[in-house]
Amino acid sequence: MLNKRTLTIIKRELNAKLLSKTFIVMTLLIPLFLFGILSLQTYLINATSDEGAKLIIYSETDDIQSSVMQQLLNSEYVKNGKYVITFKMADGSNFGKYLEENKPDLLNDKLTGVLFIPKNAVFDKTIKYYSKNPNNTALFKNLRSDIDKALVELYFKGKNISKEDISFAGKKVNISSFKVSKTEKAVEEGYGNLAVAFLFTFLIYFSLLFTGQMTMNSVVEEKNNKIVELLLSSASSKELLTGKILGVSITGFLQMGIWLSPLILVLSTSWFMLPEKFVLSISIMHVLYYLINYLIALITFMGLYATLGSIFDNTQDAQSGVWPLTLLIMVPFFIAITLENNPENQIAKITSMLPFASLIVMPARASLIDIPVWQFIISIVVNIATMVLIWPLAGKVYRVGILMTGKKPKWTEVIKWLKYKY
Repeated sequence: MLNKRTLTIIKRELNAKLLSKTFIVMTLLIPLFLFGILSLQTYLINATSDEGAKLIIYSETDDIQSSVMQQLLNSEYVKNGKYVITFKMADGSNFGKYLEENKPDLLNDKLTGVLFIPKNAVFDKTIKYYSKNPNNTALFKNLRSDIDKALVELYFKGKNISKEDISFAGKKVNISSFKVSKTEKAVEEGYGNLAVAFLFTFLIYFSLLFTGQMTMNSVVEEKNNKIVELLLSSASSKELLTGKILGVSITGFLQMGIWLSPLILVLSTSWFMLPEKFVLSISIMHVLYYLINYLIALITFMGLYATLGSIFDNTQDAQSGVWPLTLLIMVPFFIAITLENNPENQIAKITSMLPFASLIVMPARASLIDIPVWQFIISIVVNIATMVLIWPLAGKVYRVGILMTGKKPKWTEVIKWLKYKY
């Protein structure tokens, strides 16, 4: 298969891809784009969308009002003017009328919200919030802790309990996570491995979609420009398809190596000191496994994208038929993203050993937990078997489709092409 003609086609693809402006620009921009996405996500999580919030806290009893007021007025977000809070104490039976009076201000954004704390809140901690935007989680995150402390303090008031006991009762449990493995002692788990899992998942997802689209469009363009007829006069369809796929895959592999070079430096040298919460508990072997897995993914999916491009005469028709391939990448991507919650859930386990899905899900799982050796073996065998089985099927379709022009073929016709000898 790797004869002189195939190597010539690989060289042609490498020259066209490696020296192109697109390759250089994407190699430089993707890391910046990724860091931009992470920075934007961090900013949105900590966004000050509740800056300048104007609140009314309506209490049914004087004790509740005094306790809540003491806690909130000593909080940072009130002291620095982030929230403007007005306290109101009145009987609960008048609250409906009071809310109706303030309804115009709530609807016109002059008032952010009204918080109603009934007298029973001391016992059941049930309060009500009325707002045009009742799902402001950033606001709840800040208020909940202080109101909780105020109600706990009020509940134990007069029960001969010290302030230290009351403070302890209102303190939330702080859970530190430690990763246990066979070869190392238990170490505290930070955010580093989560970041790596996200990095691996995003890069393989974006790269497969972007490179796949480029490969498909390239085949369609060569078919339209009749370049493929010239190439086929010097090489067989098998050699042409092999050269194109391997050329594109080598380019993508080199690009991924450049993207991951900072991570490789962090893991293989002591030049960089990461914050304690971002210490990585993965080895250089994880990165090497990811790169090999990525190369298998490239060869597998580029074969499918190139084959799809050979079926159609124009990119518009090709786009209409690309959605099955897109789903094969997108569904595992969303599964991998949710692994943050529980990498050991059954869906994650199963999909990490299934064809196509394993290429995206398993690297993310391996970054978060220690994977049993038998699962790794199944995953690798499945991925290689999928790649090997797809090759002759793709070749049969490519051989017929690349020279067919005119009427858009039906999928039933494409299936018949599989019966031809390759």
